[in-house]
Amino acid sequence: MANQHDWTTEFYRSEEGKSPVEEFLKGLDDKTQARFIWAIEQLQVQNVHAGEPLVKHLEGKLWELRRASSGNIYRLLYFFFTGRKIVFVHGFQKKTQKTPRREIELAQTRLDDYIKQKGGE
Repeated sequence: MANQHDWTTEFYRSEEGKSPVEEFLKGLDDKTQARFIWAIEQLQVQNVHAGEPLVKHLEGKLWELRRASSGNIYRLLYFFFTGRKIVFVHGFQKKTQKTPRREIELAQTRLDDYIKQKGGE
């Protein structure tokens, strides 16, 4: 039987090799980066069993990893991929109550591109 710690994480890369989620995380202060590192580790352990307040389902295959730091709210959008993989496709600072449509659409575009690059579902 597979161990629940066998889940891995990956950051989406464009065909040009850019990783927008890694770039987003590098732009955050050290405290916020540390909170996301902890949250990503928790997600690897809890994976599909994770729930609020750590994660929330958005729509379709997209989920959000939720963190707050220094009065700001941040989100990393991700999906689960074949082979016990968690793929992060987008990161942003949330400034409204509801996740903006354009953020979800951008994440969906990257999700589709990832599947096209990797082949499979």
